[in-house]
Amino acid sequence: MRADARANRERLLAVAGPVLAEHGADTSMRDIARRADVGLATLLRHFPTREALLEALLGTSFDALTARTGELARHHPPHEALRRWLREFVAFTTRYRGLLSSMVAAIEDHDSALHTSCVALRAAGAELLARAQDVGAVRTDIDGADLFALVSALAWLGDQAEFAPRAERLSELVMDTLTTPPGD
Repeated sequence: MRADARANRERLLAVAGPVLAEHGADTSMRDIARRADVGLATLLRHFPTREALLEALLGTSFDALTARTGELARHHPPHEALRRWLREFVAFTTRYRGLLSSMVAAIEDHDSALHTSCVALRAAGAELLARAQDVGAVRTDIDGADLFALVSALAWLGDQAEFAPRAERLSELVMDTLTTPPGD
């Protein structure tokens, strides 16, 4: 890649992070290009879709959160590892308003640039869930897809200004419900 093209790509990513954090994942691609002081065509050459931009910007963070499962599993009891990972997942997804919608859509869209990262992230949560279930610390009538839907709902709550103050409390309620085996 030419030096000027590399500089444009780096500038786009440097600008996109704060813009997406401030205005959400649905921010106009044109606005990101304008703020990076490049043309829309330049942005689209580097990132032909919004998902490609999100993957370039957030892929490393997705991978880090996915990798966190191993670290959490080594250092915490299974239910606490799951609880901590869920908190981190919610905190990460609420940094960028509207990111959750892109993530949920990417799970089903094999052509999305975000697909691989999002599927790996969901699988990481499912692995922590299974470990907690194996030791009887978490109810067994939930699977990885249910867990992803629940954590997505919690992240959505954090995305809504009127619910944001309650998001942490509601997350704890959900975790308390998960860690109470059915019939108790």
